[in-house]
Amino acid sequence: MPFPGTSPLVDVEWLAARAGDPRVCIVDVRWYLAGKRGADEYARGHLPGAHFVDLGRDLAAPPGGGPGRHPLPSAEAFAGVLATLGVTRDTVVVAYDDAGGAMAARLWWLLRWFGHGGGRVLDGGVGAWTASGRPLVTDVPAPAPAPRLALAGGGAGVVDKDALRARLATQDTVVLDARSRERYEGRSEPIDARPGHVPGALSAPFAENLTGPGGAFLPLSALADRYRALGATEAEAVVCYCGSGVTACHDLLALALVGRDDALLYEGSWSDWASDPSLPVASGPATPDAPIEPREGDR
Repeated sequence: MPFPGTSPLVDVEWLAARAGDPRVCIVDVRWYLAGKRGADEYARGHLPGAHFVDLGRDLAAPPGGGPGRHPLPSAEAFAGVLATLGVTRDTVVVAYDDAGGAMAARLWWLLRWFGHGGGRVLDGGVGAWTASGRPLVTDVPAPAPAPRLALAGGGAGVVDKDALRARLATQDTVVLDARSRERYEGRSEPIDARPGHVPGALSAPFAENLTGPGGAFLPLSALADRYRALGATEAEAVVCYCGSGVTACHDLLALALVGRDDALLYEGSWSDWASDPSLPVASGPATPDAPIEPREGDR
């Protein structure tokens, strides 16, 4: 059985040892907000045997099909993607990118959401692979399509903006924002309707789960310390969001690594919240000890 225990992560050695194993499906999930395309990077060089999936086309519903810029795909659509890749119930799906798992975690989380459970993320991604001296290739494998799986959502927790507002009114939920601190504080907003963050949320940039830009995850003890300091390990409930529900999955993965696998995803994330002018927005830095003041005009 190829499953590496219960950890969401696999390392380069584990993956290289299973080269050609039909029970392991390697998926390239490189994606960029602007400037270049994942498909082009895949064409330039990818892990041997890897298939490419497009985050916007394959791991999200079309805009308008749900809240935010990257709504969750339907069970039927996601089952079609898995069938094309040749994924069965027994397949281990190893996702990777060049951003420390920021995009790959979305595929891991979707496999949880749809009840598959075989999702893994290559720790360190492309960088770890090439740093080990292993090559990238340009040939594109031809998967053997598999029968379409019967999938249903609900294998992981999701909230919408109304549920999030209700949770913010209580004292038992920690809300984590996985975007950069610049976006959280409202100093930069490259794509969404308003700058800032959800009032009451704490800044928890996904990049700070890593040893360095695009690198491997921190040791478990350091991850545990990080989320303990944010109050996330002891809170009754934890909600994670980002710009559109993608990199929030990286925080969800990190939380799962330290034993908090019940954290919730705010599906529409900031792209959903910021587009609703009736909802308040906060700006500026915040810590678990400091209250967050709403932006002027949003009180």
